Amino acid sequence: MEIFGIKFVPLNVPLKRRLETLAIATIFCFSVTLLVGGYPLTIYLFIYSETLRYFVLLYFIWMYYDSSVYIAGGKRAQLKLWIRSCTLNRYICNYFPVKLVKTTDLDPNKSYLFCNFPHGIMCCGVYGAFATDAAGFRTLFPGIDVNTIILEQFFKTPFFRDYCRINPVASSSSESLNYLLSTKPEAPFTGRATVLVVGGAAEVMESKPGTYRILIKRRRGFVRLALKNGVPLVPVCSFGETNVYDQLTFPEGSFIKEVMNFIRKITGIPPIFLMGRGLFQNSFGVLPRRTPITVVVGSPMDLPKIEEPAKEQIDEYHGKFIEHMVDFFEKEKHKYVENADSVHLEFV
Repeated sequence: MEIFGIKFVPLNVPLKRRLETLAIATIFCFSVTLLVGGYPLTIYLFIYSETLRYFVLLYFIWMYYDSSVYIAGGKRAQLKLWIRSCTLNRYICNYFPVKLVKTTDLDPNKSYLFCNFPHGIMCCGVYGAFATDAAGFRTLFPGIDVNTIILEQFFKTPFFRDYCRINPVASSSSESLNYLLSTKPEAPFTGRATVLVVGGAAEVMESKPGTYRILIKRRRGFVRLALKNGVPLVPVCSFGETNVYDQLTFPEGSFIKEVMNFIRKITGIPPIFLMGRGLFQNSFGVLPRRTPITVVVGSPMDLPKIEEPAKEQIDEYHGKFIEHMVDFFEKEKHKYVENADSVHLEFV
């Protein structure tokens, strides 16, 4: 139903779809509120509350004492398992829907570094495929524990850090990655998959529907860590991820673009102007659009274990992995991308 150019959701939408939309709106509003409001709320309470300021002070002392938790990706294993399989996450995964596909079996006794691309705006495919069990990760890859890498800043934001602690995520710091790649998971798991979006948060500003622009040319740290621990690199593509949102873009060198880059360098989080859908209409808003996302896990590229890899060795395997990514993408894209012959990986 369209009124004045706005495409409203029909009134006879099934209850299941209504619940899926409610679930995605709930998690979006909850996450953004905690992320944006964490510091302002604690500062306000500390300055203007005569009683709660002492609790805020204790909270910051506890944050400092508990600061190393992000390295291991948080604790509370039973709670994390429950969250992975909870109904809310199942509705979120089915909203798009997110589908997880494997192209080859992985050894359940080994550790892997999953290199996901593209980032998109919100990494909806990564969340549905690896942070929940709704897409069937445990069934497709039995025996393998999984941790998704997120910005280190998230673990330093009041209140939002506590939400991160109960999810299967870990910090993007080299210390955290090295820990995950060098240690075995706890029983009953025998192997581990660490999911890294190689383009990082900076790649958000490159996301446009139908494109696959990857910030990887200058990113070699993940190759160095993989060589140091002798861990295979696995290309993972979230087909359809960039179609979930559009965004307003500005030319390089413009004042607004320079301000956006400055904010991203200071905070680590790129400021963007989202173009999604609303709760009751599909024309505009901040919620992600209902568009299928297929997360495809490719074949691993084995790497030797080199305790202190030289720059030449890092560059060599970095180049080989880019070739491996291209081969994987070109082989799989015809199954999931419209007009696939005109769509290619763009490396920045």
